[in-house]
Amino acid sequence: MSENNNNENNDLLNALNSIETVKVGDVVKGEVLAIDDDKQAIVGIEGTGIEGVVPQKELSTKPVSDINDVIKVGDTLDLVVISKIGNDKEGGSYLLSVRRLEARKVWDEIQKKYEAGETIEAPVTQVVKGGLVVDAGVRGFVPASMISDHFVEDLNQFKGQTLTFKIIEIEPSENRLILSHRALVEQEKAAKREEIMDTLKAGETVEGKVARLTNFGAFVDLGGVDGLVHVSEIAYERVEKPSDVLKVGQEVKVKVLSVDPDRNRISLSIKQTLPEPWDGIEEKAPEGSVLEGTVKRLTSFGAFVEVFPGVEGLVHISQIAHEHIATPNDVLSTGEKVKVKVLEVHPDAHRLALSIKALKEKPAGSESHEQPKQQQRAPRKQAAPTQMSTDDDDAGFTLGDLIGDQLKNAQKDSDSDNK
Repeated sequence: MSENNNNENNDLLNALNSIETVKVGDVVKGEVLAIDDDKQAIVGIEGTGIEGVVPQKELSTKPVSDINDVIKVGDTLDLVVISKIGNDKEGGSYLLSVRRLEARKVWDEIQKKYEAGETIEAPVTQVVKGGLVVDAGVRGFVPASMISDHFVEDLNQFKGQTLTFKIIEIEPSENRLILSHRALVEQEKAAKREEIMDTLKAGETVEGKVARLTNFGAFVDLGGVDGLVHVSEIAYERVEKPSDVLKVGQEVKVKVLSVDPDRNRISLSIKQTLPEPWDGIEEKAPEGSVLEGTVKRLTSFGAFVEVFPGVEGLVHISQIAHEHIATPNDVLSTGEKVKVKVLEVHPDAHRLALSIKALKEKPAGSESHEQPKQQQRAPRKQAAPTQMSTDDDDAGFTLGDLIGDQLKNAQKDSDSDNK
């Protein structure tokens, strides 16, 4: 065999051996030789004399709309061998990828951060059933339970946001990356809570934002820690549901009632930052004035009418109508709007004596139930030391107020016996 033939055989053997050295999973360099139909790149694998193919979707970890925006002929690329195309050893090609090599590097970086206990930042790209998908260089998943420290009904609010995450689980071989934003929210809130708990004092007035509403009150965010405004501390007037007067996100001023670091509880009040309803009542409701109010409660002895928010006065049963009525329910109903005349004002005792019948014309031929003012007040003064303390709702009204009719009837019977 001639020397030339030997050289040719050696070259062929070397070429074949070079092909054998390219294996799936190898990292190689390749020069872009051509761009085929704007869909894939043909590259020559450096040092092998063979070619490979890089599909458009394998050129980057990010979506590629135009292959020419990413590469051009003559570029040198770092590639990973994905698989072999065809069975012909001499003429075979390899499927190559830039994207998977970049992903491999990203996985290595994330693995290092995971082992070091570090966090990562990533934008939310999708909202899917059960959580969020984020782009951390590789696909990451955030379960719904790991998004926030409280239930979030609409996850779409997070789409497009870049958030910080704690790495919960990582498995590159299965492309599994589980992340948590809740863990960081809880850590941040715990730090802020400790700081606020150390500085917040009972009696202070601060500003906050309504974070959540429940049937029993409103949770107000004080800048990293929530305090509770019980429904009874929202307003001076009765509030049935917090959502009737407050909304989430509303800025409010609150007074700190108590701070309990051991139980992580802060009690707040909105109403104690508002003007006291009875302040200036003598000017707002002077004796003889006529007001419009709402019947709030009916009792056997009269009706409580709210004339200003948080200010109720008593219309005694004897002051409801000129004619005799058995109970206030006979002529009035809760929630009814009525006009009343102010008979007496007692600011210190938070008492208003009101009359409905004083604004109505007395029917012809009817007997007046009213006694002269001097006679009305006499029994009240005798009964003044005895307060109806068994019911807070009636506090401030004397025994004479509550049983006025009985005293008047007794007086009439006595007058009849003396005749």
